[in-house]
Amino acid sequence: MTVQVGTSGWQYADWRGGFYPESMPQRRWLEHYAVNFACVEVNNTFYRLPTEDVFAQWRQRTPPGFHLALKLSRYISHIRRLHDTAASMAMFLDRAAPLGDRLGPLLLQLPPTLEVDVARLGDTLAAIPGRYRIAVEVRHPSWFRGDVMDLLARRDAALCLTDRQGMPQEPLRATASWGYLRFHQGSASSWSYAEPDLRAWASRLLELWGVDAEVYAFFNNDSHCAAVGDAVAFARLCTAAGLAVSRVPTAEAVHLT
Repeated sequence: MTVQVGTSGWQYADWRGGFYPESMPQRRWLEHYAVNFACVEVNNTFYRLPTEDVFAQWRQRTPPGFHLALKLSRYISHIRRLHDTAASMAMFLDRAAPLGDRLGPLLLQLPPTLEVDVARLGDTLAAIPGRYRIAVEVRHPSWFRGDVMDLLARRDAALCLTDRQGMPQEPLRATASWGYLRFHQGSASSWSYAEPDLRAWASRLLELWGVDAEVYAFFNNDSHCAAVGDAVAFARLCTAAGLAVSRVPTAEAVHLT
């Protein structure tokens, strides 16, 4: 098993000259990203569902073994608020089907104003066929209770763990045989992370899932290439903790030293 380390997206203008060579056209950025990382989180699927052709192109432009974790549509989570979502979920999954084996976990991010509703969450999870991995990011504290954790565990759905300024935002619970971790904001400049905070997360993964941990970890602090630098640092610290880690670029290769 492996800790899969990546970033939340790849199309950021201020990564040019840091992660992306100055001379590289933007249309080649995904290929460059996929050579250096083994996974990416796609956030724009939350705002607008791409065409089947776009998903097919992403598959063609990435190597075997690369995974794209898709954030589920806000229509499901924020507009419908988990109510009667089966048709919308089916549409999303049908549209993403051309990704084939490049499709990684799905992320269901709930709005911070949505209070606990176990039945609605259960219905939404039931609308996702069991062959798909699903992580759930809840942002209202009313969700942090036993029956919600039990529901996630029965589905092997991961409670998404998140970090802001070095602090976990959820109870440290492994509700699934695998994990999903999002780094939103570090406490250093440009929202980057201090090494002690990243080392603490490597230790937490080891405690929660053991040396054979399979966890997706994405850095969402994209400003000024902070996400790339932190991903590189986190991979190094996970390796030092005894965890296997997916490929990441070297700091020297992306001018982060």
